Amino acid sequence: MDNDARRGTAVVFPGMAPSPYTDVARFMLVNPFARKLLGVAEEVLGYDLLERFRADPDDYSEYAQVAFLVNSVALARMSEDAVGARPDVCVGASFGGKAAAVHSGALGFADAVRMTAQMTRYETRYFAEHHTDIVTQSFARTPREQLDVIMAELTELGEWHDISCHIDDDFWMLSLRDGMVDWIKERLRALGGMPIYTMKPPMHSSAFGGLKDLIEENVFPELTFRDPDLPVLADQDGRSLETAADVRTMLLDGYVRPVVWPAVVDTLKELGVGTVRVAGPDSLFGRVPRTTRNFEVLRLTPDTAMRPVTARRRPRSVPA
Repeated sequence: MDNDARRGTAVVFPGMAPSPYTDVARFMLVNPFARKLLGVAEEVLGYDLLERFRADPDDYSEYAQVAFLVNSVALARMSEDAVGARPDVCVGASFGGKAAAVHSGALGFADAVRMTAQMTRYETRYFAEHHTDIVTQSFARTPREQLDVIMAELTELGEWHDISCHIDDDFWMLSLRDGMVDWIKERLRALGGMPIYTMKPPMHSSAFGGLKDLIEENVFPELTFRDPDLPVLADQDGRSLETAADVRTMLLDGYVRPVVWPAVVDTLKELGVGTVRVAGPDSLFGRVPRTTRNFEVLRLTPDTAMRPVTARRRPRSVPA
């Protein structure tokens, strides 16, 4: 790791990963930051979030997604309070962009809860009617040259496909027809690649412009964006976002543009960041070699937050 001369700090909000009720409920009830945010969320939603989260087994339900947002923001605020300083920059990968918008000051937490719940409802209805045969396949150990071979073969077969995420040098997510999943898994293995999981509904593709338009027309008019007071990086290209319009565009573009994590890493290095705090359960962005070989990575999860810490400081405040 070549970060000895880089003293800056970034908070990274990861893409959403399964975060079962049993893993996070105690944190949400006991941690003062999470408890305060939970109260705001339930006031906005008009229902008992924890009760619905507990009763719904879907890892990506509306309730699971709002709970993930609550916990990510709470963990970042708790960490900031513990060290007594703001990070130099923040970034949200995929779903994490919502928490980054909040932590940067570009979007109020109540608006973010409202946005998350409404987005989930529109996404569910949209994918029940459109692109019902499209999935997103993730895979590792596949350099770009081998990915190009596979995509060329898909093109020859007349099969639509689209890169949805570039996670690491050899780690990708590709959207394609679900009827081609067995085919691509076989081709990946033949080339030394490793298929990981298949996501449905799919994510991050230029084909989903109709969903982006629905969200922009029906959800975003109710939201108030402000210029961020903490620098934000776009997960699509590592670009620094300086205005309310920039952050708004980043969130909407998440529907139609791929996540390009190596570009984010490059920008963080250019900004002098040497340490990243990953706020939320994460199995990707804080763990891939592009991240771990360039930064000191501090992982903040509900589980680690509940472990006893000698002489832990009391929170100075618990803002909503």
